[in-house]
Amino acid sequence: MSEQAIGSDYRHIAVPIIALVACQCGLHACMAGMRMALPLQALQLGASKLSIGVLISCFAVFPALTALRFGVYTDRHGYRQPAVIAALLSVCGAFAAWGASSLWLMFIAAGLCGTGSGFGMIAIQRAASRQTMSREKRLQMFSLVALAPALGGLFGPIVTGRVVDVWGFSAAYLVLAILPLLSVLIACRVEVAGVNTAEPSPKSSASSSLGLLKVISLRRVIVLNLLIVASWDLHGFALPILGHERGFSATEIGAIFAAYGGASLLVRGILPFVAKRFAHQYLPLVAMVLLVLLFAVYPLLSMPWLMMLASAIFGVIVGIVQPTIMLLLHESVPDKRYGEALAIRSMCNQASITILPLLYGVFGVFMGVATMFWLMALLLLGGVVAAIKLIFQNKNGVENLTSE
Repeated sequence: MSEQAIGSDYRHIAVPIIALVACQCGLHACMAGMRMALPLQALQLGASKLSIGVLISCFAVFPALTALRFGVYTDRHGYRQPAVIAALLSVCGAFAAWGASSLWLMFIAAGLCGTGSGFGMIAIQRAASRQTMSREKRLQMFSLVALAPALGGLFGPIVTGRVVDVWGFSAAYLVLAILPLLSVLIACRVEVAGVNTAEPSPKSSASSSLGLLKVISLRRVIVLNLLIVASWDLHGFALPILGHERGFSATEIGAIFAAYGGASLLVRGILPFVAKRFAHQYLPLVAMVLLVLLFAVYPLLSMPWLMMLASAIFGVIVGIVQPTIMLLLHESVPDKRYGEALAIRSMCNQASITILPLLYGVFGVFMGVATMFWLMALLLLGGVVAAIKLIFQNKNGVENLTSE
């Protein structure tokens, strides 16, 4: 292939991917900003801690309950319509918050914005997977798309906090509504080749989507994904407590979190350019082994810089393995049902994000933070087994999937 043809092919893929990342950045930044602003406003209105917990859980509960149906819809309609729906849900959520005079309206706003961001991620990840048939390039696509939540999670709260301090909550919600509106514009104006139409399975439904879990390889990928989510949740939940027990200042604890975020964002930016150097099938196994070791030693670290180093290593591991899991997920199901597989993953993630912090709180009271890290290390050993089985599994999982 000539250099001119290669350059043309690169631009053909690069422009849609940039559009997909920009679209998801707008959706996720809106959700991240709302996730920060709504609890703050609710506290000013005198809401209880229980109400704040319910409010935060609404960001995850609503997308968990509706993800399967949207996955089926995405497989039927491709990229544009689902992306527009996701953006409009987020806009409605921002406007509901703007006019919120009660906690119930805040619950609705949180649910709409969380659902919009979750729906957008399903549509966008499915679209990214269909830009190329190459396994190596597909990993690059997933790595680039994974930048969107990290960037949105950084940009949304910063902008929201500044606007709240200067102009108040109502102005912040109006600003946040602009971000998904830009996503609607991108979804309507940018052509994402090959994904605005689809060839759906006419028998697909939310209930039949769960039939995909009959595929052994998909179940193993979901297990690996849930373990990553569980370890990430525990890391975020326990670090402030562990730092407080060690006598760290708030600045030192913030630096430990920043080390994770910075390392994760950096490795996701680098991975698309070095993907060809990785043996993709071994990455989940290596990641699980490293996580077992990391969580085993985490409670033994007593210096802030050591915990910053451990947090950065954790960020690198998560930043590498998440795009790899997306690649394995794609390879575990028929291409025309990938949206449903993404919906199953999203549903499991949102359910975990809702339930796990409550469990960690209960276990933390009775066993202490250090014990929680060691228990997670034991659970991650199950991920090592699942990763080994994925490496040596029979490659006929997709072909053996019976039609629903």
